[in-house]
Amino acid sequence: MAIFHPFQALRPTAEEAPHVAALPYDVVTRKEAEEIGRREPHSFLHVDCAEIDLEGTIDSYSQEVYAKAASNLKKLEREGILVQDTEKCFYIYQLIRKGKAQTGVVGVCSIDDYLNGIIRRHELTRKEKEQDRVCHVEVCSAQTGPIFLTYREKKEVQAITSDWMKNHVPVYDFVDEYGIGQKVWVVDAQEVIQVLADAFGEIPSMYIADGHHRAAAAVRTGLQRRKENQEASRLESDYFLGVAFPEEELTILPYNRVVRDLNGLSVKAFLGAVKFNFELMIMPGGFPCLPIEKHCIGMYVDGQWYHLKAWPDLYEGKDVLLQLDVELLQDKVLCPVLGIENPRVDERISFVGGNVKARDLAAMADATGGAAFVMYPTSIEDLMSIADAGEVMPPKSTWFEPKLRSGLFIHKI
Repeated sequence: MAIFHPFQALRPTAEEAPHVAALPYDVVTRKEAEEIGRREPHSFLHVDCAEIDLEGTIDSYSQEVYAKAASNLKKLEREGILVQDTEKCFYIYQLIRKGKAQTGVVGVCSIDDYLNGIIRRHELTRKEKEQDRVCHVEVCSAQTGPIFLTYREKKEVQAITSDWMKNHVPVYDFVDEYGIGQKVWVVDAQEVIQVLADAFGEIPSMYIADGHHRAAAAVRTGLQRRKENQEASRLESDYFLGVAFPEEELTILPYNRVVRDLNGLSVKAFLGAVKFNFELMIMPGGFPCLPIEKHCIGMYVDGQWYHLKAWPDLYEGKDVLLQLDVELLQDKVLCPVLGIENPRVDERISFVGGNVKARDLAAMADATGGAAFVMYPTSIEDLMSIADAGEVMPPKSTWFEPKLRSGLFIHKI
């Protein structure tokens, strides 16, 4: 069963929270981070992307960047922008996007649950990105970005959080620059904390929705600190920061693909190869194809949109991976036809997540003579089934919105 504990968050004051809260380090470009940093001197991007405060040519993975991150974090704490709670608490974190709310509980998870498979993964990590976060955590002695977790419905958890929100005023309540509502409540009553911890303790598994590199880095750091402090019965680094949301409240958006070229094929030959595995229909009037059901894909090539529908024998009765449209596309088109054998490293493919307009995807394909693919969103149930089976999704299979903000909760270790 899952261990989910309260902790003493280092977090911004109510006045500073709107200025500190920032998008995760891995969804903003350096240029975007620099622009935000100039506008907001207390933005948490000064910690998560500390290279914005150094020379423009500096390597983001240099020790100077990590040292600057630690310095910036200490400065925010020294100046009273960030203040650590004196008691261990849970925190309720609600994000509101386009009128839809998703409400999670912020706490800390056991690194042993990660190692034992109680906290389940669905993605591989890249060593250089994992090492980057290890260095960041070690130098800052803090986990600065929460892991996005989900779990199958547990009505008791939702009942506790709903009751607390109804009877308490949020400590943070603002709309950020992207139009996302941000609300936070502090659960500081000991009896409620215990009931909530016990309720989470009855959940058999939690799943990493987003933040695989941060989770892996936290575990590596925790194991190293155990090795260095073998006499200690409990270390704060035995736990890592997470926000746990019930699966029915989450929204996954499409994660689309654009390939730079047709791998030396003519358009006619390319379309012929695609027809082996998909029913192909030309979209009339130049209208884009936005798939409305599973096993359907929109495709754009050479000025024309097409609707692709996978033949049923590709997925019926097959293993859990072949139930994923992103896996079908990779297995039947991207690899054998377009030569994208390893999408994690191949520079010919780009991944475009979120609400990007179809015309923008088409423009990307036209610019290089390639093809664009519009995906139907992966479901939460598919994500859980893949993780339960111990399988790994293709890269960039899920794009969650809204993104959790960094800087609202820091776990000092």
